Amino acid sequence: MSAATTLPPQAATANANALADALAAASISSSSSPKPEEDKDDDLEDGEIRDDEDEEDDGKVKTVFDDASKFNVKHPLYSTWTLFFDSPQSKLLPKTPSSTPATPQGGGGGWMEDIRKVVAFDSVEEFWGLYNNIIPPSQLPGKANYYLFKDGIMPAWEDPKNKNGGKWSIQVPKEKSKGAIDKMWLYTMLAAIGETFETPLPGPDDKEAPAPSQSDLVTGVIVSSRPAFYRISIWTRQAPDTTLTEADALMSRVLTIGRHFKVSVLGYELEQKLVTGGFQTEIMFESHKDSEKKGNKNKIII
Repeated sequence: MSAATTLPPQAATANANALADALAAASISSSSSPKPEEDKDDDLEDGEIRDDEDEEDDGKVKTVFDDASKFNVKHPLYSTWTLFFDSPQSKLLPKTPSSTPATPQGGGGGWMEDIRKVVAFDSVEEFWGLYNNIIPPSQLPGKANYYLFKDGIMPAWEDPKNKNGGKWSIQVPKEKSKGAIDKMWLYTMLAAIGETFETPLPGPDDKEAPAPSQSDLVTGVIVSSRPAFYRISIWTRQAPDTTLTEADALMSRVLTIGRHFKVSVLGYELEQKLVTGGFQTEIMFESHKDSEKKGNKNKIII
């Protein structure tokens, strides 16, 4: 079976690790013991938020792991994230203040006018509620995109937090990848909201995987559906000079993101050539400015 048809066996482990990373900030415990009513607040783990409106009369603390629909505590993420969507049909949808993002200064409108804000969320429970109620990438029409960005950052090069950055991306053939693209996108989102893209890979002598390292370099992730392919992109707020070595601090951080994406998120070996396995491209980084140049050769490939 080709690499583009399904994710490798390591992806199951990568998924579990990515989810654990996304929840790590809240110090989640999947089991809790009920206590007397006067001590019920002591049941909350660090970072948990009680939702009194949904609280059961028995006074027990219920996480999403205990009851998927009647939980009364939430596990906050490091940041608030916003999901955007666009497609050829989205321009036909009515615009409302809550669904239409502001156009970044210098953006000039254009394609941004077709983007619709879906929802903002800041907890693990809200993420899964969103994920379980939207169309997966494999069912999107051609020329449709999902954009998941940190709150306050628009999915546009013109946004001040993006204009000096770049993107890692991977492109896969559509017909051969429908069985894999949904998982690839899910794992990418989990790494984004868990802010673990800058976690280094374990070294040959490491007995344990490195602890997740919070990343502030990633601004958002995108999945794009096109008639012939899918593309997943990871946007960064800065882009290094591609002529520099890994001794440069920014280059080192950007390379760490790409390696984490390839190995820990997608589950491939670092030296594995993806094009020979059916992908249309290797995992590649280029700055937004360079990507506008025809025949751009200022790229990083892993």
